[in-house]
Amino acid sequence: MRASPGDNLRVENKTSSRGVAESSDPFLPGALVIVSLGNPREKFWGMILALGTEGFRMSGADLASFEDIAAMAREGEPFHPTIVFFPMHRIERVVLDLPDGSLSSLSQRFLAKTGLDPLTALAPSNIHGLGIQPFHVLPSHSKEHA
Repeated sequence: MRASPGDNLRVENKTSSRGVAESSDPFLPGALVIVSLGNPREKFWGMILALGTEGFRMSGADLASFEDIAAMAREGEPFHPTIVFFPMHRIERVVLDLPDGSLSSLSQRFLAKTGLDPLTALAPSNIHGLGIQPFHVLPSHSKEHA
């Protein structure tokens, strides 16, 4: 089965001898995640740009705006992700944007609603001008799941 662009392909899974999927560090730059924040409470969906002891940088959108952004992109309006920094004390939880049983991931929903590859849509267009270290983008069309 061929993987779709919304399958968080930057996360490389390894299978242990017990058949359990393992990963050395799935929270690397380029991974698609959902971040829960405190004080004030917010949730963001997007791509990790950098994660360090001082905080978390990502390119994405406020989760409350997800449906509006998808509708605008579907209508052909340009989609420009927000590049944000969250200090570590605000971060409550970071989860990979992966499907859960029969529920699609946000990335899969974005692809289905807009026809845009979320990896491409969330990638900052001028990453060098922002002083952010670039990351390697894995091609989404060459990976296959067994």
